[in-house]
Amino acid sequence: MTKTKNTCDLNTCFLCRFCLKDWKLAIDANKQNIKIKKGQQVFKEGDEVKGIFFVYSGKVKVHKKWDDEKELIVRFAQKGDVIGHLGLGGSGHYPVSATAIEDAIVCFIELEFLEATMNVNTNFVIQLMRFFAGELQESERRMSNLAHMSIKGRVLQALLSLQDQFGVNDKGFINIELTRQDIASYTGSSYESLFRTINDLLAENIIVISGKSISINNIHEFRKIAESY
Repeated sequence: MTKTKNTCDLNTCFLCRFCLKDWKLAIDANKQNIKIKKGQQVFKEGDEVKGIFFVYSGKVKVHKKWDDEKELIVRFAQKGDVIGHLGLGGSGHYPVSATAIEDAIVCFIELEFLEATMNVNTNFVIQLMRFFAGELQESERRMSNLAHMSIKGRVLQALLSLQDQFGVNDKGFINIELTRQDIASYTGSSYESLFRTINDLLAENIIVISGKSISINNIHEFRKIAESY
């Protein structure tokens, strides 16, 4: 990680969007902009919590150890999103890791300043509570899917979720490039099972793949199929 010059526009991230306008000068004086190269960790599971991060550019995966050899990707974050907030739970350590899946810039806010911000910015606190509630609902949904849904259903739901979150590029591919292992970790499946499922979807002409890019054929029909599981 490398500290970089002040590149933040004070309008993009979750904190800046919901704080008081007059508070942005304080944010500007207290934040740190950090460059993260693809594959580098922003923080790792077990690290001491010193603050939280906001993604200014690039994409980041948030993941957790599943066992000695596997990981489960909890979520993906992009420009404007919060990461590291799960460390605010009271244990004093991050319960997850965050790794850049492409070159990124994150904004770091120390805990002391975060607490001062929450004391002053009521709307930020309200929006943060809503964000936590949404995270909890999504986590419960995904845990239910892992327990009750077939691998194919989980892959369909994951691709739909990724397209809803990141949209598509000018060639019609989901606007995030993921390795097969990342998709397996996101769907809670083995690499081998994921590989077979992807091949089945290709054979059924449900998706198109080019390198690490995936395109969904006929999103309306795809959504119907995914929501039927």
